Amino acid sequence: MKRPLKLIYKRLSSAFGRQNWWPAQSRFEVIVGAILTQNTSWSNVEKAIALLSSRKLLNARKLYRLPEKQLAALIRNTGYYNVKAGRLKCFLKFFFEVYAAKIERMVAGDQGVLRRQLLAVKGIGPETADSILLYALNKPVFVVDAYTKRILSRHGLIKAQADYAQLQDLFTDNLKHDVQLFGEYHALLVKLGKDYCRKRNPKCKICPLWSIKNA
Repeated sequence: MKRPLKLIYKRLSSAFGRQNWWPAQSRFEVIVGAILTQNTSWSNVEKAIALLSSRKLLNARKLYRLPEKQLAALIRNTGYYNVKAGRLKCFLKFFFEVYAAKIERMVAGDQGVLRRQLLAVKGIGPETADSILLYALNKPVFVVDAYTKRILSRHGLIKAQADYAQLQDLFTDNLKHDVQLFGEYHALLVKLGKDYCRKRNPKCKICPLWSIKNA
């Protein structure tokens, strides 16, 4: 399995170049973005982030003190804004109570412990937790999303019923545990899924991985 995964990475890197994901000005901004991006496009999240930033609210203490209804109104672009405002508030409560709102304490924490803690926060699932661990806290965790499953399934590398943990193990068992590699690989798969390996009307014949599938 190592060879096809490395070949996929090589082909995508050659086709798309460096992705430099996750775009953010701070670790805290990454965390906010990871929660807001659930079930919406990144362009919508960017608008919400920009609005929070323009109001000088992209700060843990200020968001923690902000009434939930006001927060919901500010992140309206992201959809399910009332739900997401609640999720942000739950994370902030955890952040203050467990880590005194200090990102550096989380960065210094044990990866396994951090993941269990994040998953215990209401509204944070495996993909969001792993995005926070990888992109905000620099932990070597591979992020799995719908694009990952679709691409690997179409190339016969996994079974359609494979769950999140099985998909994640496929990468962590066969690739070097490296933050930069995992982040870049995930970003490349996202780009491929959005631009070529679409759920409907996929652009298979011009896909950078077409020759691999049909070799």
